[in-house]
Amino acid sequence: MRIFPAIDIISGSVVRLTQGDYGRVERYSLTPVEAATEFRQKGAEYLHIVDLDGAKDGSLSNFDSISEVVRSTEMFVEVGGGIRDESRIERYLSVGVGRVILGTAAI
Repeated sequence: MRIFPAIDIISGSVVRLTQGDYGRVERYSLTPVEAATEFRQKGAEYLHIVDLDGAKDGSLSNFDSISEVVRSTEMFVEVGGGIRDESRIERYLSVGVGRVILGTAAI
């Protein structure tokens, strides 16, 4: 069995939405790299990251934070949120993201 712990990011911060509601955001004090490092230290080999800004507005505003997680950990990272064209897919893959998740773009 493969377990993918998840990190949701808004404006570079680790967050959790209550029932997917952007108006009910819980922010965590850890940076995305710190959160990923904690998962890795607990034995995780895989990581699922969602760029919630990208999911909401199609931006890549968290690309740098996500790239830093990929560079800083030895985990297989999959990313979703705001990836709506081939150039964005290629951009994530070029920094070492192992899998890109498509939602809206796939329809």
